[in-house]
Amino acid sequence: GLLTSTDFGLIERIRNGEEIPLEEFTRGLDPISKAIVEYGGLFNYNKARLAGETVPPQLETQKRPMNIVEKIIARHAFVRAGEIGTEAVKPGDALFAVADVRFSHEYVTPMAESLFKQALGRGARVTEAESVYAFRDHLTFLGRVMSDEKRKMGLLERADGLAVTQENFTDEQGIRLYGESADGGSEAICHNAVVEDIALPGQLVIGTDSHTCMAGVLGCFAFGVGSTDMANAWYTKDIRVRVPETVRFVLNGRKRDDVTAKDVMLYILATDYMKQGKGIGQVLEFAGDGLRDMPMDERATLTNMAVEAGGTTGIIEPDEVTLNYLVRSRGLDADEVRKGFLRSDVDAEYAAVFEIDLHQIRPMVATPGDPRNGINISDLSEEVKIDAAYGGSCTGGKMADMDMYAAILKQAVEQGRRVAPNVHLYLQFGSQKIKQYARERGYIEIFEKAGAELIDPSCGACINAGPGASKSAETVTISAQNRYFPGRSGPGKLYLASPYV
Repeated sequence: GLLTSTDFGLIERIRNGEEIPLEEFTRGLDPISKAIVEYGGLFNYNKARLAGETVPPQLETQKRPMNIVEKIIARHAFVRAGEIGTEAVKPGDALFAVADVRFSHEYVTPMAESLFKQALGRGARVTEAESVYAFRDHLTFLGRVMSDEKRKMGLLERADGLAVTQENFTDEQGIRLYGESADGGSEAICHNAVVEDIALPGQLVIGTDSHTCMAGVLGCFAFGVGSTDMANAWYTKDIRVRVPETVRFVLNGRKRDDVTAKDVMLYILATDYMKQGKGIGQVLEFAGDGLRDMPMDERATLTNMAVEAGGTTGIIEPDEVTLNYLVRSRGLDADEVRKGFLRSDVDAEYAAVFEIDLHQIRPMVATPGDPRNGINISDLSEEVKIDAAYGGSCTGGKMADMDMYAAILKQAVEQGRRVAPNVHLYLQFGSQKIKQYARERGYIEIFEKAGAELIDPSCGACINAGPGASKSAETVTISAQNRYFPGRSGPGKLYLASPYV
């Protein structure tokens, strides 16, 4: 409902007390955004839309070759009540698309609930609550790192209160809550659980977190939304979409054994295309024969980090690796899973296409300040002494990541070596399933013998809300997480790298 404009010519007119016509603020907006402003906000517009008082303009895009994201959006397009799906969409088309999965975490659920009930009344009900999920995963360990000064301000009680508010709301609405675990920490980081338990190929997935894009590894169109959009989606089940452009990265050849998907992603983020901001708002589609050798967890690193260059999401076409993963891990029927498989048309249009020779990529590191600062480790100008190493987050806390940590630390333990004095190694599991996986393979014993501090599943250091976050500006950390904009993981200097590094 906010009236905003980039027309600086309005400033003087406003200062002079002139009444500004509404059209001055809607000029240049797509038809749906224009109508939302005119109705005074998204809730007012959607109430009118569901009451049949207004309808989104019909899409006029003719049949055309489409990439996988465009096909998913077309399949989920809200046309009118009872009619879902349209023949084709193209970049720039504005529409509402029905979501298959909607999820939020305790940092945002209470805000969305407040908006939801403020607009619809205390007795408002979430539509089809069985496709809605909530997670207690972001602030689980805040009490372990919050300063005494902030505790005295009552901030820990307020943060814990968010979890209580979320739990009450999910109980009231019949929403599945991934809560705290009796084994310690959370049941799972939301993004890990969505891939492990919930999302399916061909679905449209929305979550109140930018790394919702991780579910693109299953061949979903998955992206993050804000509290207002989520509150509306609880009510309407659909989400406002402006069809994004897509850039395609074709991964060819076989990568070296010491190179991981994290190195590939740091390489992509360091390209001129990404550094110049051309990837902002675009989908990153990953393809090519080089994906065949990547397990699902490694592929998930690619889609998870698509947002680090300002992209909308990342996506990989589902294949036999995807199918085997879902059948094996969830016991699903293969034929049913295949029904969601979509592929980009051979002649689909892209904003850009890049061919990448995986064998040319070497182990990378992104220097402090921006995930796009990637360079070959061999090109570091000087040796970097570290104070801490952090292996965790939705990006670096998966099963394949545990395999990598264990591969290195097992060698160390066999040589009678431990983590160096004055260096703190943190290893954090992305879910209880991942922790159990590590336990069954004897990894936990290896990690402990090597001198690592093990942390139960939760978001944490990545958002400066758990063990592993730096405490001073002098602290130097090497981390397998996904992003580290200044201050995000504490005041220190942080380098991004693969689990092996």
